[in-house]
Amino acid sequence: MKKYSSLIISVVALIVAVVALVMNLTCNKNAQSVSVEETLNNKPEIIIQAMQNYEQKMREEALANAKKLIDENIDALNNNPDSPTLGNKDATVTVVEFFDFSCGYCHALYPNLKKVMDKNPDVKYVFKEMTFVAPVSTYAAKAALAANMQNKYAEVLDALMTNQGALSEAKVDELAVKAGVDLEQMKADMNSDKVAQILRDTAELAGKIQVNGVPALVINGKLVQTLDEAVIQAEIDAAKAQ
Repeated sequence: MKKYSSLIISVVALIVAVVALVMNLTCNKNAQSVSVEETLNNKPEIIIQAMQNYEQKMREEALANAKKLIDENIDALNNNPDSPTLGNKDATVTVVEFFDFSCGYCHALYPNLKKVMDKNPDVKYVFKEMTFVAPVSTYAAKAALAANMQNKYAEVLDALMTNQGALSEAKVDELAVKAGVDLEQMKADMNSDKVAQILRDTAELAGKIQVNGVPALVINGKLVQTLDEAVIQAEIDAAKAQ
């Protein structure tokens, strides 16, 4: 309901802006009497331009707000000691990924992200597990976090993200064992307060910076939503240049 109300307000604001623009044009035509309807009929591109300007303004405001929220939570994003981390832990460039093991787009991103990781071992990669896409997401996330306690996170991440077909609890267990995880210990750690707290902290952090979908990348404090290896690499290169 809140989003619906915001949309109505935005549309009304846009209409008011268009009418104001048209009235300004009609009032500056040497006092000629030209109706709003006539002006719009003669120059319909006015509406298109106004909509484009409005959309651009909304994007800029959204990016500015996202940047502010990220800046306020940058330490939790980059330096939470409980978040699984790969690459160079002392790097000056950090890539944070919010993802869900049941997310098809996350699986599509993974091979490209892996290529980036292979090409940029000097970068720090932080993984934030979300659990909203499917019921098995929570089980998979807990298993991965438990594997991290055995220093097997990279292996389990790769196994789960390259798995063909839907995940199940039995499949997660099978893949974890193949990745070298002690299953009994993993099960115990999955049910620990620590793993539960990590998932709560991640969900809370995602809410704070308004990550509403996955995959979402934060590269040195900049929100990036893409599946493209070249885009990720360009953002990393820009961050390194700074």
